[in-house]
Amino acid sequence: MANVVFYEKPGCKNNTKQKGLLQAAGHHLDARNLLTESWTPQKLRPFFGNLPVADWFNRSAPRIKSGEVDPSQVSEEIALNLMIADPLLIRRPLIQVGEICRVGFDPDAINTWIGLNSTTPLSEDLETCPRSHAETPCKTHSH
Repeated sequence: MANVVFYEKPGCKNNTKQKGLLQAAGHHLDARNLLTESWTPQKLRPFFGNLPVADWFNRSAPRIKSGEVDPSQVSEEIALNLMIADPLLIRRPLIQVGEICRVGFDPDAINTWIGLNSTTPLSEDLETCPRSHAETPCKTHSH
């Protein structure tokens, strides 16, 4: 079983489900608040690996949905600076096991990486926020 550092947005339904899957597989979780973490470009960048910059972003973030930020039009440096200034832009969760860092929750990739013990395929989208933020926005900070 792995010791997993799990950066989440507290209160996020999908992050809660993701943590449950990891805990059910026997992993030890160190859940941390992604919104209040002291991010630097050097600390944040390893989570994105070789992914295209546009895939680093939380597509459900209000500034992306409104068109204010276009993930396909920013450089790596600008993306990191935007995310540090507004952590809601960071795709969730950020997961670290030892020196390995990853972004997002792809059950198949996580099962291959550290194991999920899931005997049934997960067809549910555990990354896209199920809320309509225009009607019921999430709280941006949890105290």
